[in-house]
Amino acid sequence: MGTVQDEMTIGRFARLCRLSVKQLRHYDEAGLLRPARVDPATGYRYYVPAQARDALTVALLREIDLPLAVITAVLATPEPDRGRLLTAERDRLAERIDRDRARLALLDRLASGHPDHEVVRTTEPARRFAVVRATADPGRIGAAYGECVGRLLATLAGQPWTPPLWGLYPLDLPDGAADGMAVAAAAETDAITTLETVDLPAADVVSTVHHGPYAELPLAYHTLFAWIHERGLTPVGPARETYLVGPGEAEPADLLTRVILEVRP
Repeated sequence: MGTVQDEMTIGRFARLCRLSVKQLRHYDEAGLLRPARVDPATGYRYYVPAQARDALTVALLREIDLPLAVITAVLATPEPDRGRLLTAERDRLAERIDRDRARLALLDRLASGHPDHEVVRTTEPARRFAVVRATADPGRIGAAYGECVGRLLATLAGQPWTPPLWGLYPLDLPDGAADGMAVAAAAETDAITTLETVDLPAADVVSTVHHGPYAELPLAYHTLFAWIHERGLTPVGPARETYLVGPGEAEPADLLTRVILEVRP
């Protein structure tokens, strides 16, 4: 990596890279950036100029809170291929930012006293659905449902069905963030198709219409479950969502979704 003449003390190397000695010691202890040599008698760390680029890279990536495992992988990857790892991490960061924005919007509605969802108790007629199912972790529910819709519509092409599209979901949420959740895209149809069909009989239900992004649907569910339990009723799955105005028809703020839960005494 370099000759003894090239070696610098940790203090001099830190100044060269505009880092602190404490940072360099931490990078060494974390296995991110080892010194070029450690004096066995004194324990002093020595670095060479060729390590400056890696030291600066570590500092930059730590500044933007990349995990240590990712930084270690980046440093172990040849320069031309590092972009692939960083792009993948960028995509994961973008997903987290999107989730955080959705949480902020939800908190804003709660903090401002979000409009009450009107709860309606009625009898839902019997319906037959053609369905396509998938299982996804909670963070990919939307993407999984979209994939199911694509497969559903492709199979139903040319066959009669009654808009709008529906979503069928279990009442029990996964125990952990990594556990799968069942998703079913559904279309009401009496036609015989090559798809699985689900018959839901006429039922006593409560429902509400949610106006806004799907990320804020928990507000509608909160209202329905509170209404149900306050009256001593029992919710029965699956939860049904009817997409009255969907993503292809309006901006997220103008989406309309009817949420329906069957209830029993």
